Amino acid sequence: MYKIAVLPGDGTGPEVVDEGLKVLDAVAEKTGIKYEKVMYDLGGERYKKTGEILPDSVLEELKTVDAIYLGAVGHPDVKPGILEKGLLLKLRFTLEQYINLRPVKLYPGVWTPIKDKEPKDIDFVVVRENNEGLYVGEGEFINKNTPEEIAVQVSRNSRRGIDKCLRYAYEYTKKRNKNNNLTLVGKTNVLTYAFDLWERAFNDMSKDYPQIKTDYAHVDATCMWMIKNPEWFDVLVTDNMFGDIITDLGAMIQGGMGIAAGGNINPDGVSMFEPIGGSAPKYTGKNVINPLAAICAAGMMLETLGENEAAEKIEKAVMEVTANKLKSLSAGKMGYSTSEVGDLVVEALK
Repeated sequence: MYKIAVLPGDGTGPEVVDEGLKVLDAVAEKTGIKYEKVMYDLGGERYKKTGEILPDSVLEELKTVDAIYLGAVGHPDVKPGILEKGLLLKLRFTLEQYINLRPVKLYPGVWTPIKDKEPKDIDFVVVRENNEGLYVGEGEFINKNTPEEIAVQVSRNSRRGIDKCLRYAYEYTKKRNKNNNLTLVGKTNVLTYAFDLWERAFNDMSKDYPQIKTDYAHVDATCMWMIKNPEWFDVLVTDNMFGDIITDLGAMIQGGMGIAAGGNINPDGVSMFEPIGGSAPKYTGKNVINPLAAICAAGMMLETLGENEAAEKIEKAVMEVTANKLKSLSAGKMGYSTSEVGDLVVEALK
């Protein structure tokens, strides 16, 4: 019996989470998985009413669940950064979700802006370090609000944190067993402290994995090659900031935010899964947003819990829907409503 914490969140989050749970219920019935849902109203509306973002009591409860299923964070009436730092980043850091896992996969029937590329060409995974780097929020202002003002932002990278991320990436590459190729993405020619450490740790660990081919690419070159030759990549590993950037590029080449799912992973603790497209407040309540990213996030959650058969069934059902049903992945242009797309995936599961 799995205990799943559900955080529908803001904007269109509750709508897409409803469809993800609908699919989760269907695949659980089909495969015999047992789970209970615990609902939490964390997000912009609660913050507006109570001033609470993530109470300590709730955080303690979340430490005891098997996984967290998140809809979206971000409310138009709440200043940007408050919910993101107080809820999303606090969960990632407190629960030590030190891996952000982002599959970049083009499904059949989905349009990609890259000319002449097909599903066989766009199928790689980004492993992003999720607890360090620039996102620790370390820095200072000097002479603030004067002509001589300086802003200092520190990218803090520890050997321990890097090694944990790299170990996960090497193991994931071995488990994926596609091309058995792991690429370190960095900027060793300019960021000569942080990525000197990353590169040394990467090369040291490669000795433990003789079956894994390794290479290195500057982050700017990676952005070019993701467009020109996405088929070159199998698994990429990188730091927090670069990972944040290249995964959004990855979302575009796989068809857009409507299909992009991600996991915040603690391999030995509680992991959190979400569509990466945000709360999309302008579509709230219109029943037009694409729920496939949330549905794929539910599949990632099952895979991480070890329910591989159920996860594969969800992915195959989504692929059947993209190949044969949807006109587009864009909100309002799918040819179906949000709830109807969820129904299509459930029907495909059967």
